[in-house]
Formats: sequence, C-alpha cells, structure tokens
Amino acid sequence: MQIGANPPGRLDKALSRDVPEEAALSRTRLARLIAEGQVSRDGVALTDPKAKVAEGDVLEIVLPQAVEVEAQPQVIPLDIVYEDEEMVIVNKPAGMVVHPAPGSPDGTLVNALLAHCGDSLSGIGGEKRPGIVHRIDKETSGLLVVAKSDRAHHALAAQFEAHSAERAYLALCHGVPDPSDPRLRGVRGASFETGGVLKITTQLDRHRSDRQKQAVYFDRGRHAITRAKLLRTYGNPPAVALVECRLETGRTHQIRVHMAHAGHALVGDPVYGGKRKVSERALGVAGAQAVTRFPRQALHAAVLGVAHPVTGEWLRFEAPLPADMQALLDVLPAN
Repeated sequence: MQIGANPPGRLDKALSRDVPEEAALSRTRLARLIAEGQVSRDGVALTDPKAKVAEGDVLEIVLPQAVEVEAQPQVIPLDIVYEDEEMVIVNKPAGMVVHPAPGSPDGTLVNALLAHCGDSLSGIGGEKRPGIVHRIDKETSGLLVVAKSDRAHHALAAQFEAHSAERAYLALCHGVPDPSDPRLRGVRGASFETGGVLKITTQLDRHRSDRQKQAVYFDRGRHAITRAKLLRTYGNPPAVALVECRLETGRTHQIRVHMAHAGHALVGDPVYGGKRKVSERALGVAGAQAVTRFPRQALHAAVLGVAHPVTGEWLRFEAPLPADMQALLDVLPAN
C-alpha cells in the first residue's frame, strides 16, 4: 500500500487512514501487526508505531496465516436464524455464556460456533475464531450477530459503534413506567418522549464497592441512553409490565441498571432487582409465585437489524419470547 497526501505524523495513524478498506484491518489489528514486525518499508520492518512516514512511502503489510485458538470446538445445539459466508445470527438461549472466561472456560457460544462453522471461519484478527461483535448477558436470551471474516467483523463493529444497528429487547419489569407517575418525574436522568416512551439518560461505570456490578453516575463513566415503551400491564392494580427497551448505546448491563434506576427493576434480576414483595392481591397466588420464583432476569433480545457487511442489504430478524418468559406471562392476569 502507498501513503497518501498529507499523512499523519505517525505510522500507526497513517496506516489506519490509508489502508485499503477491503483489507478490513482495525486499528487494534494494525497495532499488533506493527509490533510483530509485519509492516515494512524498503524491506526494513517498522516496529515503532510512532515511526515517521511520508507521502508516497510504499509499505508492505504481511498478514500471517490465521492460527487456531485455545477455545475448543464443542457440538452444542444452536438456534441459527441466518447464516452465510460472512456472518451468522444466533438466537442464544438463557444460561449460555457468549465467550470463554475464567469462570466459564467451555460450553460457551464461541465453543459451539467453532464446531458449527468449522473451516468456514476465515479468521478474525489473525485467529480462526468467530468474531463477537456484541454480547448479551449469560441469563439473557435472544439474538446476536457473529462475524465469520475479518471484513465482516470490521463492518459490523462499525455499525454498532455508530449506533446504526437496530436492537430491541422485551423485558418484564416490576411496576408500570407510566408518564403520569409523579415519582418518575423526580428520577434524575428520566424523562418521557412522545407516545409515553420512558427515556433514561445517565453515565454508567463500575460500582464503587462491587466490581461485578455497574452503577448509574452523572459525573463519571460512559454515556448511556435507554428507551422503554410500555406494551402491556399485568395485575389489578397493575403490578408488573411488559416493556420494549431500545438501546441508543450498548453498555454492560445497561437495560438492567437503567430500569432499576427508574424504580422498575426487571423481574428475576438477581443483581439489580432487590428483594421485592409481589402482591398476591394484584397478581393472584399463582401469578405472584411465578414472578417471585422466576430464575433469571426476564430479558430477551427480540429484534436485531443490521446492514449486511458486504452487500449493504438491510437484514432484520425477530425471535419470539422463549418458553420460560412466555409461560410466566401466561399465568399473569393481563389487562
């Protein structure tokens, strides 16, 4: 490749600007290639990301053959909603971790996809692995997209960074997020938009004392916006509600933290839900028991829309409520 006119002063920035788009090399991947000595000029490796470059410099980038990853393929049933040579859309069940971690070394979605995709994986960042573009929590069910090639990973990640991908979640929450509720008017960061949509705008960061949790802040952390639309209420008087949550940003535990901040924690959420007394008078004995005993956060990634990473065609997918959430709704008195 050749460095264009008026290049940035540093090698890494110049590469990031001028590398051909079809190469689908992220800034992180380029930095790794520089460190590994895979970028050269006139046969001399450039290993310093701050190295000077000039207009017209011809640089050679060597892409090593993709290597096998430590995660092992495991034959685990998957609900594949869509698949082609570039990506796969999976309807993940609750209870499945997306990526191997110290506490979950196997049995993950990545392990399952390694077995499912086999040799169709062309390599992500130099490794033969599925490219995880976004994640959903272990106990959250629903749709996510996974890249099978570097170019797909690059293009899909750009959509999520630009917030152009469509994501909608169905959640069952305690109480009813009603615009007429004066309490909600007093919750910092909460407001209502046209159609009674609850908008929650805060910053999110790690909890000061519990590093496994996220917390709402207004002076630190990352900007986060969630919108929640009321779909249906259950109970007399209404005690729980089915809401559709849409993410303008995608932060860790965002919906769960934001809904709890608004006073409408998700049913079954063991981290942010707190201990709630569920009204038997409102929901009936069976309904109240079903809500109390629901074993996970009642959250489902129901809608996912992305532009195809190569063709640009808009693709939109929907996943129905999983059996456990549907069974819960079936025993609740609907309004």
